Amino acid sequence: MDTKEQFDTVITVCRSLFEKKLEDYGASWRIMRPESVTDQIFIKAKRIRSLETKGSGMIGEDIRGEFIAIVNYGVIGLIQLQLGFSDTVDIDNQKAVELYDIFITRTKELMYAKNYDYDEAWRDIRITSCTDIILQKIYRTKQIENNKGKTIVSEGIDANYSDMINYSLFSIIKLDYEIED
Repeated sequence: MDTKEQFDTVITVCRSLFEKKLEDYGASWRIMRPESVTDQIFIKAKRIRSLETKGSGMIGEDIRGEFIAIVNYGVIGLIQLQLGFSDTVDIDNQKAVELYDIFITRTKELMYAKNYDYDEAWRDIRITSCTDIILQKIYRTKQIENNKGKTIVSEGIDANYSDMINYSLFSIIKLDYEIED
């Protein structure tokens, strides 16, 4: 399988879980401010790092599931940045999936462009490095949020969410296809 096929396959897995969660909870995440989404991603990334460091965990969720959660929360973050947060659940499940598809497609296209420029370098980095890069992107995002979204020379929150999504997708591909670190 080539990179595009692998990406499409793991995105399908992430999207499927997103749809199932919508069935269970609706778009209840619409009430989350972007900072709360960032903190939710932080919790998932810290758990991944803890599992990588300790080698095991106390609850049944694995690292792969946490990377899937980061992908989906990253897309939620992009949606929240675009629409703003709401005091109510103001979109139905169909609209939520439409928005998911728009933002995951934009993120995937960014990855394709970067992947071309970087010659698939992600295939040679460790999953633990992906985790560290995601955590770095989270801390960058938190700083930008603390600065009220203002940057001087750096990319914004949306670019950091997109990078978190892509590094999570890289990790899922590496796990699913047993690509050596």
